[in-house]
Amino acid sequence: MLAAESKVVTAPVSDSTENVCWKHIIEPVEPFLETVSQKLVQQVNEFDTSVTPYANYALNGMGKRLRPALVALSASTLGPVNTDHVTVAVIIEMVHLATLVHDDVMDEAEIRRNRPTLAANWGNETAVLFGDCLFAQALKLAASFPTPEICRAVADSTNTVCAGEILQTRGRGDFRFTRGDYFKVIGMKTAELFALSCDLAACLSGATPDQRRALKQFGMSFGTAYQIYDDCLDLFGSEASAGKSLGTDLAKGKLTLPMLVLWERAGTGERARLEKLIQHPQNGAFAEISSLLAAHETLADSQETFREYLDMARASLRELPESSGRTGLFGLMEYLSRQTDALSVCL
Repeated sequence: MLAAESKVVTAPVSDSTENVCWKHIIEPVEPFLETVSQKLVQQVNEFDTSVTPYANYALNGMGKRLRPALVALSASTLGPVNTDHVTVAVIIEMVHLATLVHDDVMDEAEIRRNRPTLAANWGNETAVLFGDCLFAQALKLAASFPTPEICRAVADSTNTVCAGEILQTRGRGDFRFTRGDYFKVIGMKTAELFALSCDLAACLSGATPDQRRALKQFGMSFGTAYQIYDDCLDLFGSEASAGKSLGTDLAKGKLTLPMLVLWERAGTGERARLEKLIQHPQNGAFAEISSLLAAHETLADSQETFREYLDMARASLRELPESSGRTGLFGLMEYLSRQTDALSVCL
């Protein structure tokens, strides 16, 4: 495995500066996020008692709750948050958690949020089936709304996310996979839930069509930028500070943006070598690919594309009135920008 030779699982390192920055940004919506966390824990009781240990493990994770934060901040651009916003945030977070459970199985990841993945603890079969349970419970909760609009939107987005994962899986190790294919995939598998978070928050806040469109577009652009960052983190980041297994994309032959930049810039001989290293991994492969990534300055190019999507996200927000929620969304972008810039230090 490419990942195994390069990304050693180590104890997480506390980054007080990062935590302070994040806490400052989400402080205005902290009560909302706390309520969402409590509601997620309560969802454990909705599962059969035979799967309670898995539900407890998955729903009590200490993630940043980025998608619920997007719900709260998007709603706050238009007015106060309410219990419906909480319910939507819980639904979207459960869908997201389900995708993580399945991703960890496919990527053979051992660490997620500074602890063993559900698959590492209980095996792939249990993890896949419990991921299915999370999807089903999210849709069941979505059906509790008085109109079918929320449930339909959640079902459509879940379908899109899973289809995006299928497209990415089919493109593994295939260098005919283009930038266009890449952006289609990450728009479906990642940005879709960001856009759903912003869009449903706007819907429940009685947004105008233009406000709803602006927030949904913000979610798509910000979500795309986030995935570019995450893909760069997988190749250039520190596993200790990331709190999850890294190198898994490369180990599975996923052609993320830095790898596509490398392919575009590589010479004929380098391309032939790269194909061999990806399709038939061997000892030392990760180090060799890392050298090529650095030599062709793929991180800098990927960071520039990341900034282009953040610029599009900022443009969408400027269509909305000034508010604490809008300020918070700008803060999220600045936080993500700092995290992406920091990857250069790791080289």
